[in-house]
Amino acid sequence: MQKPLRIGLFGFGRIGRNIFRIGYKNPRFQFVAISDLGNVEAMHYLLMRDSIHGTMADEITLDGNKIHYNDHTVRLLAGGTPGTVPWDAYDIDLVIDSTGAYRHRDELQHHIDAGATRVLVSKPPIDEVDRIIIKGLNDGDIQADDKIISTTSATTQVLALMLKVLDDAFGVNQAMMTTVHAYTSDQPLADAVRSDLRRSRSAVENIIPNETWAPDYVSQLMPQFKNKLAGMAMNVPVANGSCIDLTTEMDKMPSIEEVNAAFKDASENGLRDIIGYTDDPIVSSDAIGSGDTMVFDSQATMIASDKLLKTIAWFDNGWGFANRILELADAYASLGES
Repeated sequence: MQKPLRIGLFGFGRIGRNIFRIGYKNPRFQFVAISDLGNVEAMHYLLMRDSIHGTMADEITLDGNKIHYNDHTVRLLAGGTPGTVPWDAYDIDLVIDSTGAYRHRDELQHHIDAGATRVLVSKPPIDEVDRIIIKGLNDGDIQADDKIISTTSATTQVLALMLKVLDDAFGVNQAMMTTVHAYTSDQPLADAVRSDLRRSRSAVENIIPNETWAPDYVSQLMPQFKNKLAGMAMNVPVANGSCIDLTTEMDKMPSIEEVNAAFKDASENGLRDIIGYTDDPIVSSDAIGSGDTMVFDSQATMIASDKLLKTIAWFDNGWGFANRILELADAYASLGES
């Protein structure tokens, strides 16, 4: 039997808790330590009772600063900055930094200095890291000596896969995207002072225009789209379930049926279990709990004046992304076993 990957979670917010919920029964993963700014009672409570994904059925008990399930024990640690947790004391193989707060290499390096063999960070980096990976796009590029790896973001992954399918099948000249995104935990429920004036407005009362990193990072990974891709976000008053509305100018305009067929083929073959496909008239809540990176909405495909193609893909902006992070962790562990 393969030795389980010993994981430390740095940050136990939405993504961190999703990662734990998805991976704690998998014998490939062993969660050893979890660090967060919250107190241990809150960490356990929010793990067990999630407003989006519901209450966990399995018994996971809190005992002091540890949680127990089956024959496993996980240490809960006070949060801090990278480097404050001595990962070597817990014999950690890999740290998943899901705080969203640390995007500079020198900050993330502190995890390595504290004993982690490798760090996966759930945000796009500000400066150069060893690898930026999107499954289905460039996950074949991973190397055993990669130490600090970005998994980008849920929106970035969806945009990259939509463009990959369209570009591979038909050729894309340029594109404009809007991600219609569920509100996030850093938005206020009521109007409150923020440096970003739009984001100072109530998340549950407004559709709020917002910036997105996705086009910049997709252009880095797909250089054929440099200076040919732009986009924005609209944060809307739903708790989960988002979509990308992508408008593309094509080399040669395919028919609606050909576009849908290309995504259906991808969902059944090369990008199976990453891209989902539906002919049903779905809405945002139907994406909740989807383990796919994206679900392509065939009913939404449109063409205007034989010039512009519009496609839409839905995604759970935490669950599918958390699945990809664990799969990447497993892929890196497998490099060491080969």
